[in-house]
Amino acid sequence: MIIFQNVTKAYSHGTVALDKVSFKIQPGEFVSIVGRSGAGKSTIIKMLIGEEKPTKGQIFFGTYEVTKLKSSELPELRRHIGVIFQDFRLLMKKTVFENVAFALEVAGRPQSEITEYVPQVLDMVGLKGKEKNFPAELSGGERQRVAIARAMINRPDVLIADEPTGNLDPYNTWEVVKLLTKINELGSTVILATHDKEIVNSLGQRVITLENGMVIKDEANGRFILD
Repeated sequence: MIIFQNVTKAYSHGTVALDKVSFKIQPGEFVSIVGRSGAGKSTIIKMLIGEEKPTKGQIFFGTYEVTKLKSSELPELRRHIGVIFQDFRLLMKKTVFENVAFALEVAGRPQSEITEYVPQVLDMVGLKGKEKNFPAELSGGERQRVAIARAMINRPDVLIADEPTGNLDPYNTWEVVKLLTKINELGSTVILATHDKEIVNSLGQRVITLENGMVIKDEANGRFILD
């Protein structure tokens, strides 16, 4: 489904964010991409959703060659991908229901689908009864669940979680990890970018380790190997 082929990203000031990175991710995999700050995790995510283009190399997502897509073609690609960010990125003046519904509205889905799907997804992430609350009335863990619901609502093929537990306490961290595992079991490919050693080791899934923009290890049933 996803192929990075000798991808290099160099910036004009001389920094090399990625250096000849290659890997493949199959449909239904749960993959953790790990590395220290600045190792290249976020750059990989930006490349995959077309937010940045590589200096060299090719990126494929299903039938799309991401590196050749025009700006006008990116929204179609992104309909297949849900992204969860560390800082939630919720609309503070919209309710929980409205935040999740907004993703369907942008995609041009009919009101009948919005009315049906939003409660289902909020129930799945444990937010039933919170539909009318605003983000400011929620805990950090609840806000992250809203963000997960919003990322899931279009039923994406791939769910990308970029340091999704970075701002959460231990309890809510593990609740989010359980949710991501559940989403993967339901059929979505999950890509988790993190530097949380405990999470990675508890998952027992594939781990791609980055250091200085290069893949230094890629193993099934991997572990966090960095000091």
